[in-house]
Amino acid sequence: MKQAGLFIVLEGIDGTGKSTQTQLLAEWFRTQGREVVASREPTDGPWGRQIRATAATGRLSPDEELELFLKDRRQHVEELISPALAAGKVVILDRYYFSTMAYQGSRGFDPLAIRAKNEAFAPKPDLLMILDLDVDTALSRIGARGDTANEFEKRDSLARCREIFLALKEEPFVHVVSTDEGPEAVQQKLRGIAAAHAGATA
Repeated sequence: MKQAGLFIVLEGIDGTGKSTQTQLLAEWFRTQGREVVASREPTDGPWGRQIRATAATGRLSPDEELELFLKDRRQHVEELISPALAAGKVVILDRYYFSTMAYQGSRGFDPLAIRAKNEAFAPKPDLLMILDLDVDTALSRIGARGDTANEFEKRDSLARCREIFLALKEEPFVHVVSTDEGPEAVQQKLRGIAAAHAGATA
């Protein structure tokens, strides 16, 4: 019997290690014998590239930015996420529509309205893991990796984004994971959550 697809999303403000943890979790699932698709948003598609460019050149108007995110995500769902899940694969995303709720929410949009607009076409994940870190530590990590905070990483904006992410913590599919510890310890927590859900061995 074909295994059911499993949809996992890693979220959190910048500097929490989402990209690293996404790749580590994907590698672990492969050791469990699962086919895995690891991806990210914004994607490397035409709409996603436009969004990424604005991080350096200056953000678009809130309405223009939101529209690009929706176009990018719709393409991502249609071309990658839905087909992979239908084929029984594990899909692990570094950011999804919860980031749009947070980052566009910090610009004045209603996060719940953004969520409803996305869930009209974008499947909800089986597991949402919010990697949590206080804003000052996150900004210091961004600086430590040789980057300067871009237009999506201003302190006040990140603080509001963190609030929006943490407001999701009571939902049954959501797990908040502190990233105060090193990457290995964080990964063990993520594997434990995933294993409990998927019936695997952490």
